[in-house]
Amino acid sequence: MVLTTDVPTRDELVRRASELVPLLRGHAAWAEENRRVHEESIEALADAGIFKLRVPARYGGYESDTRTLVDVAAELGRADGSTSWVASVYWIPTWMASMFPEPVLDEVFATPDVRICGTLSPTGMASKVDGGVIVNGKWGFISGALHAHYQVLVAIQIGGEGEPMPVAIVVPISDLTIVDDWHTSGLKGTGSVTTIAQDLFIPDGRVLPLPLVLQGQPASPDVAGRPIYSSPLLPVASASSVGTLIGLARAAKETFLDRLPGRKITYTGYDSQAEAPLTHLQVSEAVMKIDQAEFHAHRLAGLVDAKGAQAAEWTLEERARARADMGQVVKLAKEAVDIFAAASGGSSIYSNVPIQRISRDTNAANLHALMHPNTNAELYGRILCGLEPNTLYI
Repeated sequence: MVLTTDVPTRDELVRRASELVPLLRGHAAWAEENRRVHEESIEALADAGIFKLRVPARYGGYESDTRTLVDVAAELGRADGSTSWVASVYWIPTWMASMFPEPVLDEVFATPDVRICGTLSPTGMASKVDGGVIVNGKWGFISGALHAHYQVLVAIQIGGEGEPMPVAIVVPISDLTIVDDWHTSGLKGTGSVTTIAQDLFIPDGRVLPLPLVLQGQPASPDVAGRPIYSSPLLPVASASSVGTLIGLARAAKETFLDRLPGRKITYTGYDSQAEAPLTHLQVSEAVMKIDQAEFHAHRLAGLVDAKGAQAAEWTLEERARARADMGQVVKLAKEAVDIFAAASGGSSIYSNVPIQRISRDTNAANLHALMHPNTNAELYGRILCGLEPNTLYI
């Protein structure tokens, strides 16, 4: 493998993402109706290098920092929340796969523009046998599975020596059964289907103790010490996720202001909604919330990038704050979108008006177990009060 030398800058990658907005926005309604990202959108993301942002440089990747992920996903989210969500979800299991030994990396990253899906939920069992494990399980909410080449599974390994322990496993998606069960009210275009493994043999080389992944301890000497792989998974995943919410909030602002000229407030004396003081207050409040969300997103990314560049140890408070920052982005983005949606009038319930899709997508992200504002705020407050965390996912 040849080390990448021509790596695009953050500004270049953001520009590429911005140029995709018309195409992705044009396919957004199709993606929602068909419950998956449009194939042309996938191809456009690949051509723009979006799937290379978390691939090791040795395999032609860009090893982009998390600030780049935030800014790129924000542009994609302006176009379509589902497409941005899938792209950002791919970044996380791609990073996880990079923790594995070199033979696995050679196999996985031999696929051009490889797309790796996954989840952290340990909803499978891995029974130890000679030379590997036999995996049985079912994993839900696997965003982007329909376009993925590999999946990172998390299962509980039993048998052999020692106590049961969670493990991460890299599996070709073709080895799994896909259940088309993604019928939802939000983020419908993500195709977050269920995958099933039945009596699937996995060699030992593709099985890694989950704690090594959670702590960011690459098995490959070539990957170890690289800045983007030198932080724990949860702060990395948090920073990888928030850009989509920023993009959705910006999209709500854009669609509201685009529809504003010529609109009145029905059954009132306001022939122009734009002249109503209420509208001024709503727009101001929503935009300030977007600004606050951007602060938390960039503070989170800045901490991950600074720690990674120094290969520095993370304190427990820093880990908890990373999740708290993510929760605040989700909370503030939803509040901003809710304001614009509430101010959009009865005509906004038509399916061809983007604000209704933006609102449902934002609400769906708000309900994600690792992104929920209340869960993350409670965890941060718990640590600030001097208690131990009540979760491994920190």
